[in-house]
Amino acid sequence: MGLTARIRTRDGWAVSHAVVTVTDMTGTQVLRAEADAEGAVRDTTELAPGAYTVIVTAVGYAPVASSAIVTASGRAEVGAVTLTRQGGTELPPPGPWTIDPVHSSVAAVAQHLGISSVHGRFTEFGGAIEIAPDDVAKSRVEAVIRAASIDTGNGMRDTHLRSADFLDVERYPEITYRSTGLTQAGPDRWTVHGDLSMRGIVRPVDLDLAYLGTGADPWGGTRAAFRATAELHREDFAMNYNQVLQAGIAAIGTTLRIELDVQAVQGDALPQA
Repeated sequence: MGLTARIRTRDGWAVSHAVVTVTDMTGTQVLRAEADAEGAVRDTTELAPGAYTVIVTAVGYAPVASSAIVTASGRAEVGAVTLTRQGGTELPPPGPWTIDPVHSSVAAVAQHLGISSVHGRFTEFGGAIEIAPDDVAKSRVEAVIRAASIDTGNGMRDTHLRSADFLDVERYPEITYRSTGLTQAGPDRWTVHGDLSMRGIVRPVDLDLAYLGTGADPWGGTRAAFRATAELHREDFAMNYNQVLQAGIAAIGTTLRIELDVQAVQGDALPQA
């Protein structure tokens, strides 16, 4: 075996699309090898004894260079190489992820009487995330919310919110969101661009997204956590109802703040209970 290496992220996940290039002391390339699905590099090219430079690259990651000494055996054991996301932001391992509604929340906050807030949440929803392996901007997310599952803690108010004045759940039982792109917004933030469909109206909505980390769960799976926020204007979705008080203050504000706390399980389906 001429060259062996293991390419990982800072969280220990394999970087399956990494490329290892080896140059001699004159800068001449003598070997190029690609990592397999487990992030392992195994190349049988025999190298002449001496000093070499090993460069590891992968799309979306900062390159890493190190020195290696090839012994008389002709082998270069690079060992574990850690790659860091460009901009310092890590992401979950690529592939499909399924949103776990039991450990996630979809909440909305509206101003009430101009002095306080009304908090609501949707209790029935689901969705899927696909992390692209080669270009993070190609990652996708889709989510579906049952509009009738709105819960503000007040039955009379919830009934009104389900009516044609607001969500009109009889005609439009589902609220959907489908991403159209992803861009980095800072060292630890991303902007998800997408289309929100509500009351039969589709509008572009951006989510301000933070990735909180990945880890094992007690059920043998792997989970990733995200937090996202967005602002919606009710008029954009033909929810124009309002009650104006004597002082000219709207009973319910026209701007909604959306707050998402999401846990996703690695894989294209939730594990069976």
